[in-house]
Amino acid sequence: MVNDKLPSCSLSELLAQVRLVLADSFADSYWVRAETSDVRVNASSGHCYLEFVEKNSSTNQLIAKARGSIWAKTFRMLKPYFEMETGQLFTSGLKVLVRVQVEFHELYGFSLNVLDIDPAYTVGDMVKKRQEIIRQLKAEGIFTLNKELLLAPLPQRIAIITSPTAAGYEDFLHQLRENRGGFPFYTHLFPALMQGDRTEESIIAALERIDQHRELFDVVVIIRGGGATSDLHSFDSYLLASHCAQFPVPILTGIGHERDDTIVDLVAHTRLKTPTAVAEFLIACMEREAVRVDELQQTFVSDTRRILTTQKSLLQTLAARLPAAALNRIGRERSSLHVMAGKLPLQASQLLLQRRNELDLCRQRMRVAIESRLAKEMRALELHAQFVCLASPDYILKRGYTLTLQGGYIVKSKAELLPGNPLTTRFTDGEVESTIHLKND
Repeated sequence: MVNDKLPSCSLSELLAQVRLVLADSFADSYWVRAETSDVRVNASSGHCYLEFVEKNSSTNQLIAKARGSIWAKTFRMLKPYFEMETGQLFTSGLKVLVRVQVEFHELYGFSLNVLDIDPAYTVGDMVKKRQEIIRQLKAEGIFTLNKELLLAPLPQRIAIITSPTAAGYEDFLHQLRENRGGFPFYTHLFPALMQGDRTEESIIAALERIDQHRELFDVVVIIRGGGATSDLHSFDSYLLASHCAQFPVPILTGIGHERDDTIVDLVAHTRLKTPTAVAEFLIACMEREAVRVDELQQTFVSDTRRILTTQKSLLQTLAARLPAAALNRIGRERSSLHVMAGKLPLQASQLLLQRRNELDLCRQRMRVAIESRLAKEMRALELHAQFVCLASPDYILKRGYTLTLQGGYIVKSKAELLPGNPLTTRFTDGEVESTIHLKND
């Protein structure tokens, strides 16, 4: 049931009263700290529409949100001013300090109209983030890893990360090809985006492709041909800096800004200003080694000449001394021969006497040895004679045995006897003849 005592109004009337109250309560402008979100620019009007958000610092949860707008006239002045001072594109995700005026419209609702912006606040936040990334890299112990790698004395095999259409890429190649020393360089391009939101992932992908063939390269160069300072934001990424710091091949950077050092520059092995400067650095490495080789060659030639001169002088000195030295040596040897000739008869007599004594001793030893051998052989013959005597028929007959012969042959078996044949029986003192008569069994 409608309460007749309460005033009634249309929605537009109610919202109009809200607008008046807000306009009266928030007549002034306010400096507000917030983070930009969903930044977009109307192409036809030039107005910038965005959202301002605030997040819990601990949980990162959204705790406040308001729609914002920057009218075209103001945006045309604030955007270039902000980007020039910060070196950062005006985009989503920035911490900003903006002067706003509270607005309320019956149709569009509550919004904050931006009147001014303080770039110093954003720069401070960016510096803070940058310092936090550097502290994290150092805490993880990887900040100087790439710097600690040894750069090849002759860095000729070069992996290049850049955009193939970048002017800096052509300048780099031209500088290498036209080097004054005529040094050969071998380059391979790993294409990557060098500006925009996909810069980070594109460069990391290129590094991963190089890592698969890292033994083929002496150095990696990351180059780009100048551009806006705001484009350097991707090179302050923790993820990209971490990959560069831990990469197993030395990295040279020539990102194209003289006064801006990105975090990637800080962790790289060597930071140079431009692609051309990177090429000059590589050429200088080759020249330095060429100079070193020339110096070694000159030193070698100089040392060789010095040694040859010294040896030639020594040989000349020896040649001058040789005749006198030879005569002195001949004189010494002749004197030695005379001395030896004087000692020779006595030494010969002593040697002959010594050899004679040795022969006498040998003769005595031979006589003793022969006599001993003869005695030994005599004993052996005596033993053999005894064995022969013991085995002789005469010795057997003396012991009482007899020998029976038939036809002059000793009978060894009864089967050999033939009836009627004469037999001879031999005793030790004679023989007896008999005739064979076989007895029937």
